[in-house]
Amino acid sequence: MSLSVVNSNLSSLKSCQADLNTGMDMVKDVALDLVESGGDEKDAKKLTELMLNLARLDAEMHCFVEAIGHITQAQRESPDTPHALRAMAENEFMKLKAGLANRDFQKHSKVVTFQQSLQSSAKQSNPLASATSMEEELDEDIAVTQSQVNFTCPLTQLEMTNPVKNKKCNHHYEQEAVLSMIKRRQNQHKKFCCPVIGCGNTSVTQSDLVPDAAMRRMIQNQKKQGTKA
Repeated sequence: MSLSVVNSNLSSLKSCQADLNTGMDMVKDVALDLVESGGDEKDAKKLTELMLNLARLDAEMHCFVEAIGHITQAQRESPDTPHALRAMAENEFMKLKAGLANRDFQKHSKVVTFQQSLQSSAKQSNPLASATSMEEELDEDIAVTQSQVNFTCPLTQLEMTNPVKNKKCNHHYEQEAVLSMIKRRQNQHKKFCCPVIGCGNTSVTQSDLVPDAAMRRMIQNQKKQGTKA
């Protein structure tokens, strides 16, 4: 097992990691469709279990990439036989993998986004049911019905297509527009203030912004309803 073969396989594995992340996003979209259509709760639980299993697989792949990185560096410093290199890689991987035993995969970023999106969508689809489960309510949730949500970007004054939410003030913007404005103000060595009238947030940065899948789907649903009408 030469280093060139290792690097080639490592590159393929990293490509698989990207595919895995795409798969997790697809599971989230399927789950949101299920919630919005009033699907079976058992199916939703199965999708949640699938998301957790994918999070574990993602963590294991990271462990393997890290193990190969350690062995590659060791091989450069002190070349070993291919057999010894393989054994070292396996031992390093098993050691890193053992550390996953007590990891809470509920905290995986993709799983967190998945659960937040489902809860937001469930509240919008069935506000009466959500009122009976306030302990599950998210601090940052949109606590209004779809008809009350403002889908207009305060920057473009147009309906948003890819909304992002500001974690500091909870206001929404069109992703491309707000990122462009932040970059422009940075080039001018100035801070970008939230454009919503009356908002006291005087410093909006890219790290403050998070995609809002629930809002995006509400906008899409409204468009579908308008088309049907």
